[in-house]
Amino acid sequence: MYFLFNSNKMFFMFILFISTMISISSNSWFGCWIGLEINLLSFIPLISNSNNLLTSEASLKYFLTQSIASMNFLFSILMKMILMKNFEMNNFISIMINSSLLMKMGSAPFHFWFPNISEGLSWFNNFILMSWQKITPFILLSYYFNFNFMYIIIILNVMIGAIGGLNQTSLRKMMSFSSINNLGWMIFSMMISENLWMFYFIMYSFLISIMFFMFYLLNMFFINQLFINNMNFMIKLNLMINFLSLGGLPPFLGFLPKWIIINFLMINKLYILTLIMVMSSLITIYFYIRIIYSSFMFNYIKLKWFKINLKNKLMNFINFFSLISILGMILSTFLFM
Repeated sequence: MYFLFNSNKMFFMFILFISTMISISSNSWFGCWIGLEINLLSFIPLISNSNNLLTSEASLKYFLTQSIASMNFLFSILMKMILMKNFEMNNFISIMINSSLLMKMGSAPFHFWFPNISEGLSWFNNFILMSWQKITPFILLSYYFNFNFMYIIIILNVMIGAIGGLNQTSLRKMMSFSSINNLGWMIFSMMISENLWMFYFIMYSFLISIMFFMFYLLNMFFINQLFINNMNFMIKLNLMINFLSLGGLPPFLGFLPKWIIINFLMINKLYILTLIMVMSSLITIYFYIRIIYSSFMFNYIKLKWFKINLKNKLMNFINFFSLISILGMILSTFLFM
C-alpha cells in the first residue's frame, strides 16, 4: 500500500508499464532492447530501500544479472544483423537470444539469482517480479523460438522448480521456485498459442495476487508463521484453497490451463514430456499440502508479529476470490463437457 501514497514510486511504476509497451510494440530488435533497459532502470528504484540492507543487496544483484542478460541480448541481435545471410549461424543466434531472454525472466538453468532476489523484496515487489516483469521477455521469446532448445528448458524448469521448493522454509523462496515451475508450463503454452499463454499468465497472476495480498496482510514471510493457534479458520481455509489452486489440483481454477496443456501434449503423443510435467506438479502439490497440513494440525504459541486485527472488508475480499477459484473450475468443467 506504500506505493499508493508515494509519488516517486508511482512515477517509476508508470515508467515500468510504459517500458513494457515500448518493447512489445517495437518493430525492431533495438527498440525491444531499449524497452528492456528502461524497464530495468525503472524497476530498481521501486525495489531499492536505503533502510533495508537485504533490499539494497537484492536491487544490486538484480541490476547485475539483468545487465549481463541485456549485454547478451544486444550482442545476439548485432550478430544476427552481421551474419544475416549465414544460415548455419541462425541456430546458434536463436539459442543466444532465447538464453538472454530466459535469464531476464529467471528461467532455469539461469535461475540462480531469482530466489535470492525475491528473498530481499516485499510481497508487492515480488508480485511485480513474478508477473509483470515476465511479460516483455515472453513476448520477445515468441518472436524467435528455438523449439529443440525450448523442450530442454521446459523440462529443466518444471524439475528444478519442483525439487528446489521442497526444502524451503521461506515463503518468498518457495513462491519463487513455484514461479520457476510455472514458467515451464507457460513456455509450453506459448509454443502452442499466444492466447493460451495469455490465459495461463492471467490465471497465474490472479492466483499469486490473492496469495501475496494475504501474506502481506498477515505479515508472513516464513512457513513456521503459519503454525499459529490464534489464526482464523477462514484464513487457513483460504490458504488451502489458493495453495492447491496454484499447484494445479482439480477442481480448482489453477488446474484449467494445465488441463488444456496436458490435453494438447496427449494429442501430439508427447507422453514422456507429459509424465515429467505432471510429476513435477505433483511434487509442488506435495509441499503445498505439507504446509497446509501443518498449519491445520499444529498449534504454536502466540507471536507478536501476527496481525490478528484483520479488517472484515479485506477478509471478505479474499473470501470472494477464493470462492471464484473453486466455482470457476466447476463451471469450466461443464463448459468443456
